[in-house]
Amino acid sequence: MSKRRGKGRPVDGILLLDKPQGLSSNDALQKVKRIYFAQKAGHTGALDPLATGMLPICFGEATKFSQYLLDSDKGYRVIAKLGVRTDTSDADGEVVSTRPVNVAPGDLLEALDKFRGPIMQVPSMYSALKYQGKPLYKYAREGIEVPREARPITVYKLTLVRFEGDEVELDVECSKGTYIRTIVDDLGEVLGCGAHVIMLRRTKVSGYPLERMVTLERLEAMLEKARADDVPPGQFLDALLLPLDSAVQDLPAVDVQAATAFYLKQGQAVQVPKAPAQGLVRILEEGTFIGVGDIDDDGKVAPKRMVVR
Repeated sequence: MSKRRGKGRPVDGILLLDKPQGLSSNDALQKVKRIYFAQKAGHTGALDPLATGMLPICFGEATKFSQYLLDSDKGYRVIAKLGVRTDTSDADGEVVSTRPVNVAPGDLLEALDKFRGPIMQVPSMYSALKYQGKPLYKYAREGIEVPREARPITVYKLTLVRFEGDEVELDVECSKGTYIRTIVDDLGEVLGCGAHVIMLRRTKVSGYPLERMVTLERLEAMLEKARADDVPPGQFLDALLLPLDSAVQDLPAVDVQAATAFYLKQGQAVQVPKAPAQGLVRILEEGTFIGVGDIDDDGKVAPKRMVVR
C-alpha cells in the first residue's frame, strides 16, 4: 500500500496575519492554510475571538520553531471599560456586577503602578490553560471553578494612553503567558469599580515588524487575482512569507562549513570555534539557516531542531 501524502503543497515560512475580530485563532489559521493550499501550518499563541492583530502563522518547517514565538515577549493596545465586570473579563462575557465609577486620574496612575514589573497573576477561568488535561474554559462553561496557581509574569511597559469617562486605553508590553483580560479585571478590582476589555489588539510578537502584517481580505484578493491571471497562487502569496529563522532571530548565530553541517544533520554534536559557552544558537551552513542547536556540557553544538530540505 502506498504511503498517503499530505494534501496541499509544501510551503515553508512565516506569515504575520492581522487576525480579524470575531474569529478564533484556529479558524483564522484554517482559512489561511486553505488560501495557501499548504500541507502543514500552525499558529503561535491564540488570540481571543474579540482580539485582533498579530498572529504569526508558521508553514511547513517553520512549525518546528513556533515554540520560540510562543515564548517571546508580546505587545498589546487595550481599551477597558470601567464600572462593569464580566465572567470572561471581556465584552463577550456575561455581566456579573455593575458599580459606580469614581476614579480620579491620580487613583488610576497609582493603581497602574501595581501591575508593572515582575508580578504574580492568577489566570482567568476562561483561559486555555489545562487542569487535569482539560482547558479551564471548558470547566468555566460548565459552571465549575477549579484551583489555579498564580504564575510569575513580567509587565515591561504599561502606558496610559487615554482616560475618558469610563474608558481606559493602555499600551502593554509583557512576557509570555500574560493575560491582558486578567490585568484589566484585577485593575478594576483595585479601583473598586470593576472593569472588562472592550478592545484588544496585539501589536507585537518578538521583534516582528507591524508593517509586514497582512489581512485575510488581502490574501483572498491575491488568491482571486492569481486565479483570474491563471497563475499559481503561490506566485503572489509566497512573497509575503518571512524566513524560517525570523522565529529565532534573537538567538546568537554559529556558521559552519558543509562538512560540519553534515554531522549536525545526522544528529551529532560538533565542536564549533567561537561558539557561545552555553544556551541556544541559530545554526547556519555557510550563511543558510539549517536549524537550532544547544551548547552541551562539553561545549559542543548539539542539534535540537533541524530543517529538512
